[in-house]
Amino acid sequence: MKKAEQLTDSMFYIMAALTKPRHGYAIMNLIEETTDGAVAIGPASMYTIIKKLLKLEWIYLYDGSDSRRKTYLLTEKGRAVIAEDVKIRKRMIQLAETGLKEGEE
Repeated sequence: MKKAEQLTDSMFYIMAALTKPRHGYAIMNLIEETTDGAVAIGPASMYTIIKKLLKLEWIYLYDGSDSRRKTYLLTEKGRAVIAEDVKIRKRMIQLAETGLKEGEE
């Protein structure tokens, strides 16, 4: 299996939010609501990451008709990248959970 591109947590959250078309403010709100405020990505960070994701062709501009509310969506390539990252993160969690259980014994 080829090594998947390692996503930062912020990249992961933004890509996960873009399984449906969303604009920047909606992305930030969804991430904050989903994590009960534990994760907040500010506009500067988010738009820097969006530029990178566009360049990598993992997302695309879904609707740019309103310059103040551009919406983005994952590409097929982006879907494959995040799906692979989910598998890696599940293994990472499994490793931690196993280690914690063993530590209790």
